Amino acid sequence: MNATKSKVRHIPLSKLVPHPDNPNRMSRAAFGKLMRHIKRTGRYEPLVVRLHPNRAGCFQIINGHHRCQALDKLSHQTAQVVVWDIDDEQTDLLLTTLNRLGGRDMLDKKLALLRRLNRRMTTRQLAKLVPQTRGQLERLVARKPPSRVTAKSTEAFAVPLVFFVSKDQQRTIEAALSEAPIATDATTRARRRAAALTAIAAQSVHPEQGAGS
Repeated sequence: MNATKSKVRHIPLSKLVPHPDNPNRMSRAAFGKLMRHIKRTGRYEPLVVRLHPNRAGCFQIINGHHRCQALDKLSHQTAQVVVWDIDDEQTDLLLTTLNRLGGRDMLDKKLALLRRLNRRMTTRQLAKLVPQTRGQLERLVARKPPSRVTAKSTEAFAVPLVFFVSKDQQRTIEAALSEAPIATDATTRARRRAAALTAIAAQSVHPEQGAGS
């Protein structure tokens, strides 16, 4: 990768071409929030592009497809971009990772940020700008702040696990989840299913523990 081309440039939207194999999709609600953020602040993370392999004078988008669409809908003429000098293999790797690699929110810090924002605007206004819904925000800002820093106070938000199964596999999984032992403090269906799946996985990883129970 050529580091000399990492400075931010302004390139006309007409010269930015989406990558045909971009796997990332954004919900309508999330896209609306992205547009409102750009319209309100005029700021956004620069797009990552490369010289288009087949179209002279154009650039192929690697990261920032939705930002480009939002800028176009907001009638911007140019976009801030960083041009990377990468080949097809590196491009494919980046397409599969750039939108998937990331950390997790620490709950106490996240709550502090949301409460600080909520002092400046209502939860209705805030819900139009951040990923959480109005109901989620109301529940989060209503939580009691942690009295001291503990492992629980810095717990991360739930991490989604996404995989695809056949109908037969789904029936087998559902049957296993319904019979698996679960924690008594699992108050919601999602938590009960997560606890059941964890119990099944634990028996596979430590079968000797399951045998003695």
